[in-house]
Amino acid sequence: MLLNREVQKKDIKKILKQGGFNCGCGKYHSTAVKDIVVSSGAAAQVPALIEKHTGKKAFLLSDLNTYEAAGKGVEKHLDDAGISYTSFVFQNPDLEPDDRAVGQAALYFDTGCDIILGIGSGTINDIGKMLAKVTGCKYIVVCTAPSMDGYASATSSMIRDGIKVSLPSVCPCAVAADLDIISKAPVRLLQAGLGDMLAKYISLCEWRISNVITGEFYCEEIASMVRSSLRNCISASAGLKNRDPEAVKVFIEGLILAGLAMSFAESSRPASGIEHYFSHLWEMRALQFHTPVHLHGIQCGVATVLALHIYEFIKTIRPCRQKALNYVRDFSIGSWNRFIVSFLGSGASPLMELEKTEGKYDKQKHRERLEVILSKWDEVLKVITEELPSYKDVERMLTEAGAPVNVRELGHSGDCVRDAFMITKDIRDKYIASRLLWDLGFLDEAGEYLKQKVQ
Repeated sequence: MLLNREVQKKDIKKILKQGGFNCGCGKYHSTAVKDIVVSSGAAAQVPALIEKHTGKKAFLLSDLNTYEAAGKGVEKHLDDAGISYTSFVFQNPDLEPDDRAVGQAALYFDTGCDIILGIGSGTINDIGKMLAKVTGCKYIVVCTAPSMDGYASATSSMIRDGIKVSLPSVCPCAVAADLDIISKAPVRLLQAGLGDMLAKYISLCEWRISNVITGEFYCEEIASMVRSSLRNCISASAGLKNRDPEAVKVFIEGLILAGLAMSFAESSRPASGIEHYFSHLWEMRALQFHTPVHLHGIQCGVATVLALHIYEFIKTIRPCRQKALNYVRDFSIGSWNRFIVSFLGSGASPLMELEKTEGKYDKQKHRERLEVILSKWDEVLKVITEELPSYKDVERMLTEAGAPVNVRELGHSGDCVRDAFMITKDIRDKYIASRLLWDLGFLDEAGEYLKQKVQ
């Protein structure tokens, strides 16, 4: 199956069979995914996938919703094929991908099983991949919604010590997406898939900017795969609201391809940027203070609009060496840490510890980055212009799909948005818009600009 007709004329099926491909960037990009099945009735092919990957007994992992949507059907297909299995269904209606859930799955794991089937989307897939890592089993995922891009990636987005972290887990050997099942997913899950794809505008832009400023590895071949897939999804986005099967097919293929891109790049760079960190911060804040939280992809869609506002602000900046140096000279890590604690509570601790190894606030490193920024500012602006659409275009696409467009719909104030934006630079060791603005001495002004935009 060719996942995307415009993927640089690469035959994805051939790439999967080979396990990867030699790239013009000089690297060999690999993935553990060997089979991707996207079709009507794909669930019926699960027994054949298990046998192909030498599974003798399967451990089925699902939750209350995904068991009803697909788990029962998969069990019937396994019964008909004579394949043994043990099925575990999480009973918690508010299941989260955290250490407790992984521990629970491990406690109920049947050690007679040699292959794990995750039946679900984001949460189940993240838990399933971590369980596969713990047990050393192969992993197959049966998709139940086109809601996120982690199906084919080798990481799990987990909650650990109150912070959302991306942890190495297990890449599935096979992905099965039954269009008859995923087309019936709740509309909010379809909207989440749109939000997660729209985020690729920002992730690709920031990946390129980081390459310009920090010299971070960047592969145009991988970026082109994601960019092409994004274009296809945008063309099909209007059909999501009516559950058009062709639109759903385009989106699930695009989301799977984004996961493959992360495997190829060996990082989340092709698929997530500052917009994902808004979402992570809202989720972390909710764990501490029970503030509003929504599906990750829906939050990413709204945060993509926020990020586009920020980049509009960046395009108005006239970099000034002295302004940047004065800003960093006056920056107090102690005051900043107290600010993070006020926003995240105990969830702030991992962020403060992260800085001890990152050193992003080191003044000498800042001076070095600043000189690169000043010398390559026109190149940075060129990247922004080439990669990013208008925020109005993204708002229109979200509106057409019936998805939330602004932060007020998510229950966040202007102050909350400003504060979350400023802390996005502390979530991961990744050069994003808020780090660029800190380097330039414009972070506070950008935060106020964003606050005014959303009020």
